[in-house]
Amino acid sequence: MHTLKVTIGERDRLDQRMRSRIKAAQEGEDLDDAQPILNFGSYAELSRLLSPKNLELLEVISKHEPESIREAAELVDRDYKQVHRNLSELDDIGVIEFEVDGSGNAKKPKLRYDGLEIDISFARSNENVGTAAP
Repeated sequence: MHTLKVTIGERDRLDQRMRSRIKAAQEGEDLDDAQPILNFGSYAELSRLLSPKNLELLEVISKHEPESIREAAELVDRDYKQVHRNLSELDDIGVIEFEVDGSGNAKKPKLRYDGLEIDISFARSNENVGTAAP
């Protein structure tokens, strides 16, 4: 299964992991086990990805494989412009991609991954990840 790991506020740890992987590659080690990682700086940024509307779109794409943004909008019974905006955001962060049809008109949304693995660590209390005060 090809999953995207989603983290929050772990830029330093990811930078260290990247440096280790670069060193391993330079030393000729096999890196086929690499899992793509998407890191958000705050919970607010993560909540955009995990909004009910985005999750509904991802599920519809997975189940119905719509041929266009318009078809995806019809499947979720939402306005085309809103769905286009949501799908464009998901494309910008690398969760989906668009496949252009032969005529160059319709953009077919496709999932890039089989699933998302959300990794939220509460162990780093000194990192500010945009938490709200109680």
